Amino acid sequence: MHIGLIGGIGVAATLVYYQRLTAAVDRLGGKLELTMVHADVHELLRNNLADNRDAQAQVYARLIDRLKAAGADCAAITSLGGHFCYNETVPLSSLPLVSAVEPLDDFFAAEGLARVGLLGTRVVMRTGLYGQLKKTQAVALEDEIDGIGQTYQDMAIAGRCTEAQRALFLDAGRRLVEDRGADAVVLAGTDLNLAFDGARPGYRVIDALDIHVDVLARMAVT
Repeated sequence: MHIGLIGGIGVAATLVYYQRLTAAVDRLGGKLELTMVHADVHELLRNNLADNRDAQAQVYARLIDRLKAAGADCAAITSLGGHFCYNETVPLSSLPLVSAVEPLDDFFAAEGLARVGLLGTRVVMRTGLYGQLKKTQAVALEDEIDGIGQTYQDMAIAGRCTEAQRALFLDAGRRLVEDRGADAVVLAGTDLNLAFDGARPGYRVIDALDIHVDVLARMAVT
């Protein structure tokens, strides 16, 4: 299956999707057929913060049309924050849209996780992954959502993580476990690999990107 990715939101996250998807398909013994289009992270952030779902869905729809014209069989958004308008995008999409959020609930349940702590954009943390977790409870550091969300936004736009930002995210994860009772911390922002890759935080970390990549890799080899 020819996979279509909407990237650029941000660029660092797209690079990780590409790296991990190619590696996953290789492990499955398949050959990856892939096309990527570039979205504007600044436009996404403006629409996300304004909750302007229809406008961003229209942006996605045009990009998906380009993926279809290039021969893609399905499309995926390489940003969990970018999923804020997923439901509005689906009816406009000229290709099947592969959610990064829907597979998470089943994964958490299969892992026996009763409660997960979220790090990501303001909207992801405030809505508990858009309210789509039915089998597992999602928690956040409610009083710090704006600060964590702004730090995440700054990191995503820059495409790099400072030591101060890394320390903030690692400490927030620790407090989600120790203070909020999370069984694991979910990197529910695709660019968080910049902060957590190579780190040893002392608690379980689940990168939501990996769950999405696994779904896409299995589709790619069919």
